[in-house]
Amino acid sequence: MRRILVTNDDGYRSEGIRALAKALSELGSVTIVAPVLEASAIGHALTLRHPLRLEAVEEHTYAVDGTPTDCVNIAVTQVFNGLPDLVVSGINKGWNLGDDITYSGTVAGALEGALLGVPAIAVSLRQTRGDYDFTFAARAAAVMGDAILRRPLPSRTFLNINLPKGPPKGYRVTVQAKRNHVTSVAERHDPKGRAYYWIEEGQNEWEPHDRSDYQAVRDGYVSVTPLQPDLTGHEALSIVEELTSGIRIEHDLPQGWQRAGSQ
Repeated sequence: MRRILVTNDDGYRSEGIRALAKALSELGSVTIVAPVLEASAIGHALTLRHPLRLEAVEEHTYAVDGTPTDCVNIAVTQVFNGLPDLVVSGINKGWNLGDDITYSGTVAGALEGALLGVPAIAVSLRQTRGDYDFTFAARAAAVMGDAILRRPLPSRTFLNINLPKGPPKGYRVTVQAKRNHVTSVAERHDPKGRAYYWIEEGQNEWEPHDRSDYQAVRDGYVSVTPLQPDLTGHEALSIVEELTSGIRIEHDLPQGWQRAGSQ
């Protein structure tokens, strides 16, 4: 039987992860290993400076006092004692689109699976007021999970899935959107007059692109974006080669500097 690992960045108590696990149970045996507390916007962080605790909450459900990336590694080494057949991260309350995926703990959970060589998916749903309906997002994750198990993606590639609110019109294969993002940082003061800061949502202007993930969900479709961890700027390689072609190892240093080993 297929072994499926489910994680998230909202914590093991999230309704989204429960709905996801239930839908994926059609594909195999599902185990939840997720953070004890919410770990949103933590990116691909790995805990190295304090020990981690693994708690068996109930059958096939474990909590880790760490990040989504921690959860995947603890699951592989301590729960599965090997690689699962599929890693699915979500369902996140709020989209993970475009440039924002670099912050996303949800996407990081799937990324870690891909780095380990496991088929992986991140799934997110539009943020709404009131109760969430995870039905369509959970179903989309199960459908795409089954698809990539039957026809594997290229090595180190995983899927980032985002859904609109309500029934989707269909599926679109998309690319990451781009936006002009201006972060807002609010300064406040404590009772002793000392400044502290809140990082808040700032101005966001998405660049128009017919095939972007943002446009797909705005149009009411499921956005399916293949991602990979390779951040190399391939289009800039030739430019950087030109920039470095004339540099010698013993190049001149700024005035007042000394080369290593010089007196």
